[in-house]
Amino acid sequence: MDKIIVQGGRRLEGEVTVSGSKNAALPILISSLLTAEPCVYQSIPNLADIHTTLRLLSGLGVKLDRETWARRDGDLTLQAERVGKLEAPYDLVKTMRASFLVMGPLLARFGEARVSTPGGCAIGARPVNLHLKGLEALGATIEQTHGYIVARAARLRGAKIYLDLPSVGATENLLMAAALAEGTTIIENAAKEPEIEDLAAALNKMGARIEGAGSDLIKIEGVSDLHGVTHRVIPDRIEAGSFVIAGALSGGEISVKGARPAHLEAFLIKLKEAGLTLSSDENSIKVKGNGKLKSVDVTTLPYPGFPTDLQAQMMVLMAVADGVCVITETIFENRFMHAQELDRMGADIRLEGNRAVVRGVKELSGAPVMASDLRASVALILAGLVASGTTEISRVYHLDRGYERVEQKLSKLGARIERVKA
Repeated sequence: MDKIIVQGGRRLEGEVTVSGSKNAALPILISSLLTAEPCVYQSIPNLADIHTTLRLLSGLGVKLDRETWARRDGDLTLQAERVGKLEAPYDLVKTMRASFLVMGPLLARFGEARVSTPGGCAIGARPVNLHLKGLEALGATIEQTHGYIVARAARLRGAKIYLDLPSVGATENLLMAAALAEGTTIIENAAKEPEIEDLAAALNKMGARIEGAGSDLIKIEGVSDLHGVTHRVIPDRIEAGSFVIAGALSGGEISVKGARPAHLEAFLIKLKEAGLTLSSDENSIKVKGNGKLKSVDVTTLPYPGFPTDLQAQMMVLMAVADGVCVITETIFENRFMHAQELDRMGADIRLEGNRAVVRGVKELSGAPVMASDLRASVALILAGLVASGTTEISRVYHLDRGYERVEQKLSKLGARIERVKA
């Protein structure tokens, strides 16, 4: 496995451009299943999760044109004219939960879908259950057999659906299914993330009739068919936030191009409370590190609250801030696994259930550390940037799921970072 080696203490300067949003691209690529016509998607990041999605779609019979994408132009053309298989196998779904999103489009267009339970998850587990309850409300029959969930419906019919939790994945799956359902669907307590809005925008360009995406109440007037589309995905707000923190930690001054401040309001407010100097316009954020960070409490919440996907990165910032803060994680369980690795680098973090008490220290020290997940990977890189000495990060295959060419981007800003074969 590859490792990433970071030599700390370098001031970052310059401009970095954010890639297209992974979390927007995944459902949008899957939405191509809703039409037989070609769909052209732009600014698709070259990431492991995107490759997994393309393997999944190709296995279903979707025709892919990757030539321009392979040249890093970011454009992908997909056409689901001849879908010959209605099954998402375990070997792909287990590696990426977003694979479950093929359930809604396949069911809506072809009347059947067979999808492996994500990560071996039982049918009653929260993330899957919300999807299935919504599809049942739309008229689908659901059964579980031999590790697969099978959904069938001659034609989905509009319904009023209330989500017990504002699940992003369930909202996306139901949005796509309802686009081809007969009649009107109302989704209450829907997720409000910008990625939901982007999916709705792409679907509306295809001829869907969706109102209210980005709010907690979405109305979908079903149509009989959808057509092809050309759509550019939004920039990745989590990558943008990660680079802002990189600039802050290094004491440098960087401009994050393509970042949309409107998608990061809660995050940027916390950074300003911590004493950072920030300026922005509609499509960029500039950060100037001043070396005078103060601790601020953080609680992760569904959008528009503080993003759970920036919690690990924020913990690194707080690890070298002045004072003591409490970081409370309300979205995911077991999302503090990076804390013990940061402690190996000299951080002072005490875990109390879903809370982390972070006491700022004057300096982190480079050490061998291990990444446990995607966001922890980039958090450990950020820690390496500010630490004295050398940090060696193993299991960085997680990083490749969500950050496009992060080593090259950081190197251009002045970081000493390289990927090596273990």
